[in-house]
Amino acid sequence: MSSIKLPRFLPVRQHFPDLRLPDVRAAGQQELIASDLAGRVPAGACIAVGVGSRGINNLAAIVGTVVDYWKSHGCRPFLFPAMGSHGGATAEGQRDVMARYGIDEQTMACPVVSSMDVVSTGKTESGIPTFADMAAMESDGILLINRIKWHTSFLGPVESGLTKMAAIGLGKINGARHCHRHARSLGMENVIQQVARHNIATGKILGGVAILEDANHNTAKIAAVRADCLIERETELLSLVHQWKAKIPMPLEILVLDEIGKNISGTGMDPKVVNRGVHGQYNPWPGIHRIQRILVRDLSATTHGNAVGIGMADVVHDRAVAKIDTKVTWVNTATSGSLAAARLPMHYPSDRACLEILSQTVESAPEDATIGWIRNSLELGEFAFSENLRAEIEANPALEIAGPPFDLDFDDSGNLITSPVPCSPGCNSRRPRCGEAPELAGESKNCNPSGGQDSPR
Repeated sequence: MSSIKLPRFLPVRQHFPDLRLPDVRAAGQQELIASDLAGRVPAGACIAVGVGSRGINNLAAIVGTVVDYWKSHGCRPFLFPAMGSHGGATAEGQRDVMARYGIDEQTMACPVVSSMDVVSTGKTESGIPTFADMAAMESDGILLINRIKWHTSFLGPVESGLTKMAAIGLGKINGARHCHRHARSLGMENVIQQVARHNIATGKILGGVAILEDANHNTAKIAAVRADCLIERETELLSLVHQWKAKIPMPLEILVLDEIGKNISGTGMDPKVVNRGVHGQYNPWPGIHRIQRILVRDLSATTHGNAVGIGMADVVHDRAVAKIDTKVTWVNTATSGSLAAARLPMHYPSDRACLEILSQTVESAPEDATIGWIRNSLELGEFAFSENLRAEIEANPALEIAGPPFDLDFDDSGNLITSPVPCSPGCNSRRPRCGEAPELAGESKNCNPSGGQDSPR
């Protein structure tokens, strides 16, 4: 199939409103002060601060602000992972996940207590067993920190955020297993709300700090939420996030993803961006453009071998297969119950071979196939589209053609030496046709695609 001709590509930018907070720490401090959460605990109280495993912009800065807030009120905060089965479902693995985001005892100047030990908090009215981190339950109060966003596998007024963390993350692997198991008959949103309300009713959870990001993944809002209105407030915040959501702007026959990973989405690639179901369903989500085929070229560097979601692809590159840590991937996948998400698709040793196989399975001839190429499902501001989509691009006021058309260039092994978008000034990312070695964007250094908003504490 080496004679197959593929279309030329156009580098494209998608413009979204910039809603970033001018000062993340100041916004966090103002919210915490207004919440008066410290007024609910005695002087010198020991406070457990739960942190998740998602790649959230400014997470270290926000966690540091929370720690400083409690210290300024004479309390003794410590951090703990509220991650369910992530990090290989081990205490050290979850501590390492936090450290990769710049959150450890040295940077936060407070203890990190990572353990898989939990205590039972009883059962919900439907008989769902509930659990919570033992060290957190031995504290004087628990505060959770998480981003509010849509969930990857269900629709509801509350999806992924503080409520889910209070139900699943707080309960470690025990809680995660029971929630996912009962969700098969009761529905995940129902289970999350039941378990979260039950854990909140213990009186131990003080509330949470909700983080909202705009379509450019800038921190756009921070909200300190008290436990007694946590679920109701999160419903309002999720509605706001939906208004800011980025999308792939047109239907495609082939979507090329440079990388998938847990830092990008809980399912490696966001199903509500690529229009896949975690069990392999094609185009199940309403209001999202149809995608016929998906190619995954690699795993992200910071997913550390967790390849959950690879089963949603149609074809993958051998380089991604070589990086899979089956232990970590299988623990996470088995806990979620979405076993198809870890199935291994067809895989080939070169980008050209992958593209040529896929081009044989779509409606158009290979040279007429409509193809989109993005770094990952999280970054939708810059990408490339096949030139045959020029009319659709020019008709969309949010899209800008960022340069001249280009042909796909392959090295002698059949691997791409081009990238979807032009290089940013001063960035040593290998993302666009800068004439350097064929590395993927996820492997580059010193590149902050969200505009440099994040910084060490």
